[in-house]
Amino acid sequence: MDKLEEINKSIRGLDYKLIELTQERLNNLTKPQGSLGRLEELAKQIVGISGKENPELKNKVIFTLAGDHGVTAEGVSVYPKEVTAQMVYNFLRGGAAINVLANHVGARVVVADFGVAEDLKPHPALVIRKINYGTKNMVLGPAMTKDEARKALIAGIELFEGEFIKGADIIGTGEMGIGNTTASSAITASITKRPVEDVTGKGTDIDEQGLLRKIAVVKKALKVNSPNPEDPIDVLAKVGGFEISGLAGIILGAASKRVPVVIDGFISGAAALIAYKIEPKTKDYMIAAHCSMERGHRVILDYIGLKPLLDLNLRLGEGTGAALGMCLAEAGVKILTQMATFKSAGVSEKNKP
Repeated sequence: MDKLEEINKSIRGLDYKLIELTQERLNNLTKPQGSLGRLEELAKQIVGISGKENPELKNKVIFTLAGDHGVTAEGVSVYPKEVTAQMVYNFLRGGAAINVLANHVGARVVVADFGVAEDLKPHPALVIRKINYGTKNMVLGPAMTKDEARKALIAGIELFEGEFIKGADIIGTGEMGIGNTTASSAITASITKRPVEDVTGKGTDIDEQGLLRKIAVVKKALKVNSPNPEDPIDVLAKVGGFEISGLAGIILGAASKRVPVVIDGFISGAAALIAYKIEPKTKDYMIAAHCSMERGHRVILDYIGLKPLLDLNLRLGEGTGAALGMCLAEAGVKILTQMATFKSAGVSEKNKP
């Protein structure tokens, strides 16, 4: 049994008995029953995930994985592929949006190279897990080999495990990779079997002509490669990306260790879709931070059955939405663990009929 199979077999369902007890506790807090809505749902989910009656979310980690895509040769982005490496350096300097929002919610950002097309300068905060120097152009053939796809998945699992040992109790997913909305559109169209037009958006704000070109590129990639929608590793290998594979591995790893995963936007959603197809029980461990402006993201959320916490017209990636989602998850847990009950506060409960 290899690492991936071992992890998949170790993923279990939630602790529903503890969730029932948590519901009783929420009902006895000093508020009308259910009046804190999604915050109460988050508290129950995190209790069920962690198996802890009084969970704490002190050690928050956001994984921002980087990888380049050969499909950029088809003109699917307004930015050159060199921006991937440049943004990695920006993350490491602390100057990106994810750094600001992670600091805001008290999360640490782990930046990892899973497939940047150049050798990055060494940095103490940079993790190198490079599978290859970017994927190949998927309109000419598979983006990567199946062996590379599996290696990236396992590298993601191992990256998570390294942070779990340090005490990570909630994680978020993020990414950087010019061309990765094209790969994510192809993954989404393949697995959900929705028309390419329904799942392909403007990414880095391409114009209408650029969008038509991007749709044509995704259609061609799917026709050339014929990925098997029932084989998520085949889909990854043929039309995916190294950072997407790594994020899917992180999600699988977190579920195996009963750690909640806050999913960011469209690309993180594509990784969640892969993880869900590999092992459907991962759904219970996912918290959808938001629904992005990318039209394919809603398709992914509906397919998996996830309800986003926010809708803020975000489309940046990096893990920015995940940071905001972590804030709400922590708020839900604090409601559960810090609010007084009617009895402890000496507050009268509602009149009985």
